[in-house]
Amino acid sequence: MQFMKRGSTMRIDHPITRRTILAAVGALPLLMSTIGRGHAEALPLVSVTKDPSCGCCDGWAAHIEAAGFPVRVVESADMGNLKQRLGVPAELASCHTAEVGGYVVEGHVPAAAIRRLLAERPDATGLAVPGMPPGSPGMDFPGVDPEPYEAFLFGPTTRSFGLFLGLREI
Repeated sequence: MQFMKRGSTMRIDHPITRRTILAAVGALPLLMSTIGRGHAEALPLVSVTKDPSCGCCDGWAAHIEAAGFPVRVVESADMGNLKQRLGVPAELASCHTAEVGGYVVEGHVPAAAIRRLLAERPDATGLAVPGMPPGSPGMDFPGVDPEPYEAFLFGPTTRSFGLFLGLREI
């Protein structure tokens, strides 16, 4: 093995330069941030506002997150004013209100209905599942038999958006 003489420079004959190495190191955080995100990256944020004392709302948020949506939960003791400001009809009200992709989602709406809403983009304010139907997302407790429930599209008019049993449309 030969050693370099003092004062001489070493010649490198391969195309990797200091600039290439710095660019690769700079790109690492971006590459690492995309690992494991799946398709949640393609779905919009669901911002859920709920009363601090409500537990079923956390169950609904977990259902939405498990379906691939990024979720942010905000607690508020003034749900009535929020619902009024967002245009939720009183007869369609439930325990939590969410905003996603320019729409309002009221109550225990299944993720599949939200995906359809975002795909079809109807002229509406949003979707609602009034009340707290047994077996709906967040109300799906062990030992509780699910009951059919309806999701409504509301805005200029109100119409049915689907009949559900548990998480599936029937």
